[in-house]
Amino acid sequence: MNKPLEGKRVAVLVENKFIPEEIEAYRAGFPLLGARVEFFSRIWYGDYRPGHPNWRMPVFYSDVDPNDNEPWQSPQRLAVPEGNDVSVLRESLQDYAAVIMAANYTSVRLRWEDLPQSQWPVDARSYVQSPPVVRLFAEAMKDRRIVKGALCHGLWILTAYPELLKGRKVTCHTVVMADILNCGADIVFERSADSRLRVAPVVVDGDLVTGYSKHEVLPFIEAIARQI
Repeated sequence: MNKPLEGKRVAVLVENKFIPEEIEAYRAGFPLLGARVEFFSRIWYGDYRPGHPNWRMPVFYSDVDPNDNEPWQSPQRLAVPEGNDVSVLRESLQDYAAVIMAANYTSVRLRWEDLPQSQWPVDARSYVQSPPVVRLFAEAMKDRRIVKGALCHGLWILTAYPELLKGRKVTCHTVVMADILNCGADIVFERSADSRLRVAPVVVDGDLVTGYSKHEVLPFIEAIARQI
């Protein structure tokens, strides 16, 4: 079987409120193409890391949409290995062909950071740009060799750096569209096969691949694979 991504590594950033179907699609889809998928998050906080008496390997819990169809058969819990903290990914970012921000509320949870108690007055812009995953994606956006993927709500991770989205052609879920437009990005619309107007399901803008919702995860994966 042809495996065009043989030897490539793909990093996926996750948190609580992940979508099981999306995670399963990454677990199955990228390895079929030969790539290795690794899940990362912010799992170390100061002294709270492996070796701390209260530290334990993180297990994240999925979200359920009561208005949707019955979920695909997939895990509702996602364990991230103790070594897969975002700080580790940041040190080895060049080793990854693609970095993906998972859908749903994972990105908004990863934008959280403690207030700097020693800083007064508070520099609000620096503060919102300080969370580790926010900084990671900002760094990845500056490297065109790395494909960046954001599905559904994923672009929320970049709104602290509006200059990185300005002028980029993207798609995103309707509920985050105002935030993305305020960053100067161009939302792509199109006509479907039956001539109905819709938000584009998947948009490729060079090294940035975006998808409208979890229902587009398979063509989203295909688009990222093509860009790699």
